[in-house]
Amino acid sequence: MNLLIVTGLSGAGKSLAMHALEDIGFFCIDNIPANLLAKLMEFAQQSENTLERVAVVLDIRGGKSSEDILNALGQLKAGRVNYKILFLDARNDVLERRYKETRRRHPISIASQVSTDEAILQEREILAPLYEMADYKIDTSLFSTAQLKDRVVSLFVNRSSDAMALTVTSFGFKYGQPKEADIVFDVRCLPNPFYIPELKNKTGLDKEVVEYIMQFEEAHGLLQRMEDLVGYALPLYVKEGKSQLTIAVGCTGGKHRSIAFAEMLAAFVKKLGYHPVVEHRDVQRTHT
Repeated sequence: MNLLIVTGLSGAGKSLAMHALEDIGFFCIDNIPANLLAKLMEFAQQSENTLERVAVVLDIRGGKSSEDILNALGQLKAGRVNYKILFLDARNDVLERRYKETRRRHPISIASQVSTDEAILQEREILAPLYEMADYKIDTSLFSTAQLKDRVVSLFVNRSSDAMALTVTSFGFKYGQPKEADIVFDVRCLPNPFYIPELKNKTGLDKEVVEYIMQFEEAHGLLQRMEDLVGYALPLYVKEGKSQLTIAVGCTGGKHRSIAFAEMLAAFVKKLGYHPVVEHRDVQRTHT
């Protein structure tokens, strides 16, 4: 049985993640008490109909302290249950806004009668050990519902032949750097197609934009050095047992240069035998 523990900040999208996991064949259990996790897994393994893939939400609703949660994970190890951890995160201001929009109260606010911002800080402290232990981390601050579901699915579907889940994403620095990125490249040093009238409303997915960028010798030199670094580093990450790696390429708005370079990097790593998921976080934004 493959066990995935889904955890993270309240309001960061755990419910959406569970729906996505259920759609690709996981048996999903939400809001399980920490002290029952090991017993539940023992029961599942002894069942006649053994479940192949199980996802459970383990967060502050089921464990009121770091000790509760760590004890639950220790019991899993003692019972020789193998598991991975998916941690969903978001910026504090984004979490606060989501609670205001939904008019819901944070679980800690309900239990301890504190403000939402104080509840978020307390929750971060409780879940800090899980964040450090997580095999997969997703910052949902700038994700739409569809983007979050796509990211979750990309991590856990058709990955049986991959040693490492690899994502190549483009982004705009003006909207914030992806928190989950392991390797970040900055291509703002290259001429910006945004200032070419006929290219302004196109993207790095368009041939004309790519041709404009790659007409410069500096662009070829930068791409070569990026490929050299990635080609050298990826086998080292695999050797160290890293289960998820995100390569992020950023430009100012995330619409032209970063997209073109992310696509070229993805094509390069495919030739090396990897199977990257390519995402363009800010391609749909309206830039001014």
